[in-house]
Amino acid sequence: MDRLKLKAVLGSHPHVQAVKSGELRSNRFDLDFIDYTPTNTAFKPMVREQAFDVCEMAIVTYLMAKAHGKPLVLLPATMLGRFQHSYALYSSAQGTLGPSDLEGKRVGIRSFTTTTGAWIRGILANDYGVNLDKIRWVTFEDPHVAEYVDTTERAPKHKKILQMLLDGELDVVLGEASNDPKLRPLFPDPAAEAAIWYARRGVVPVNHLVVVTEQLAKSRPDVVSGIYDLLKQNKAQARPAATPDLVPFGIEANRRSLELIVDYAFQQALIPRRYAVEDLFDATTRGLN
Repeated sequence: MDRLKLKAVLGSHPHVQAVKSGELRSNRFDLDFIDYTPTNTAFKPMVREQAFDVCEMAIVTYLMAKAHGKPLVLLPATMLGRFQHSYALYSSAQGTLGPSDLEGKRVGIRSFTTTTGAWIRGILANDYGVNLDKIRWVTFEDPHVAEYVDTTERAPKHKKILQMLLDGELDVVLGEASNDPKLRPLFPDPAAEAAIWYARRGVVPVNHLVVVTEQLAKSRPDVVSGIYDLLKQNKAQARPAATPDLVPFGIEANRRSLELIVDYAFQQALIPRRYAVEDLFDATTRGLN
C-alpha cells in the first residue's frame, strides 16, 4: 500500500518535536508539517475547510464544530494543558480588582469562544458566583466556527487588547499574559488559586488536543491510530512522568477535564447540549488510551 502524505499542523511543543523533525515516523504515512504561528490561526481553516488532514485544535473550537456538524474527529492527545488563573489581568490604575468585582465591568477577550476564555468564565461563574451576563464583553476576532452568532461588543479594528487595558478602555482582559508592571493578575496569587482549584476539582484544564478529518478517520482508521501512537511515543520519551500531567493522553486520562469543559461550554451557550465524553470520539478514537 502506498504511503499516505498527510498535511499536518501542530504547535512547537517539546513533546511533539521528534515527530515534527521526522526522527519518529511511521512506515505507513508521512506527515507534511505546515507552520502556523500562532497555532490558533490554523483552527479556522481546519473547521471551515478541513484544510489539513491532522491539526491541533482548541477543545472548545472542536465542541462547537461538532455541534455544527463539521466533519472532524477528535484524538485524546493533549497538545496544551495549563492552569488558567494567571491569564486574567487588570490595570493597577483601576485600584484593586478581584474575581468577584467583574459584574458591570468591561472585559476584553480575543474571541468570546476561546478555550482559555471558556475555562476562566467557568471558574468565575462556578467558583466565585459571577453572573457572566452582567459583564460587558468586548471581543477582537470572529469565532472559528462561522455558524456561531457572536453578540458581544466588537473592539475598533485598530485597537490592541492590552493597550486598551492600559488606556483604561477595558477593565480586565482574559486569555492574555504580560510582564508590564502596570498590569496585575485578577486572581491575587494565581499559582495558589490554581493549586486550590486543582485540589478541589482534580482536573487539569486541557486547551488543545488533535483532530483529523472525518474522511481520513473513515478511510484509514489504521493511520489515525498510527498518528496517535506516534504522538504518544514522542510524549513518553520527551516528558518525564509528572503529577499533574499537563498533557494527558487517552480518554480516561482526559475524561474529567473533558466533562468539565463540556459543562462550562454548555453553561455559556457555546454548545446546545452536554455531550458525553464518548460522544466526542468515533469508533476508532474511542478506543485510544
